[in-house]
Amino acid sequence: MAEGRENRRYPQNLQGVLQLAVDAGSASDAAPLEPMSEERKEWLREALSEVCKGQMDEVEQMKQCLAVLCKERVSEQEKEGEEEMDEEEEDERESAFEALSELCENLDNARDLMVLGGLDLCVSQYLCHTQSGLRWRAAQLIASCAQNMPQVQIHLLSIGTLPKLLQLTDSDLNPTVRVKALYAVSCLVREQEAGLQAFLSHDGFSVLMRGMQSDNEKLRTKSAFLLLNLLTVYPSHKDTVVSMGMVQQLVSVLRTPRSPFHEHVLGALCCLVEDCPQGLGDCRNPSLCLEDLLTQRSRELQGKEESQEELDFCERLRAVCFHGQQNDDNAMDR
Repeated sequence: MAEGRENRRYPQNLQGVLQLAVDAGSASDAAPLEPMSEERKEWLREALSEVCKGQMDEVEQMKQCLAVLCKERVSEQEKEGEEEMDEEEEDERESAFEALSELCENLDNARDLMVLGGLDLCVSQYLCHTQSGLRWRAAQLIASCAQNMPQVQIHLLSIGTLPKLLQLTDSDLNPTVRVKALYAVSCLVREQEAGLQAFLSHDGFSVLMRGMQSDNEKLRTKSAFLLLNLLTVYPSHKDTVVSMGMVQQLVSVLRTPRSPFHEHVLGALCCLVEDCPQGLGDCRNPSLCLEDLLTQRSRELQGKEESQEELDFCERLRAVCFHGQQNDDNAMDR
């Protein structure tokens, strides 16, 4: 019997215990309730004990990683006159960041890292670090912790994380840093009202526009996707975006060599013409020649199954902007 218990796998965290409870509940729906056996009780006690032990072990691992990252402060003082970090030391810190990112896929660990001061350390010491490998790993860790965690998002916003991430997205010389920083931005602003307000106050939409005009394919794609998401979730900000000249900028992006991210650009334009008279008027401006562009693009996309969504956006935009305009013109003639 002891051997049977040893062969059973215990859940490794509180999420695992929750899943265990759900599974047990599902099983109880299919069979009548019976008193829990002593063996089952003992197994459950041991499982909970293992979870608590495992969670403590992971907290200790995070503390060890933070100890490695905190050495930065001491090292910078000790290495007066040296501009570059020792390569071995940098590798050690990169490994610490990677371990933390993996651990913080567990939501409990993400919250614990915040309590331990790890996120404050990332923001104050590593987003501005001279080594690009540490900058992007810090941004990635921030993203991992912030995703779907309102408590962590609010904390990060309160310590001024968003402006630093937007600056990295906009102007860092390393392409990976820019992409990871934008990913962290998205984790702070999507479906987070306080994050959106901070995003607006720091001209975040302009950062996205410049991202779509960059020569970094991943940055272009992620910028366009985030723009489409924000316009879809927060339609009340369409007028703000249109007043920035976004329609004209997006159409100019569509005139660049065709790329998969154009699907998101067309989607954003569709958002800006629906229930937004100024956006519709901008798209109809003859100087943009948008109707001809959409007609040509539709022809190019016909029969390409992998481009169906882009084609749908293209034809939807053409129908809203120009088929309706023809009807309006006919009515005026009558």
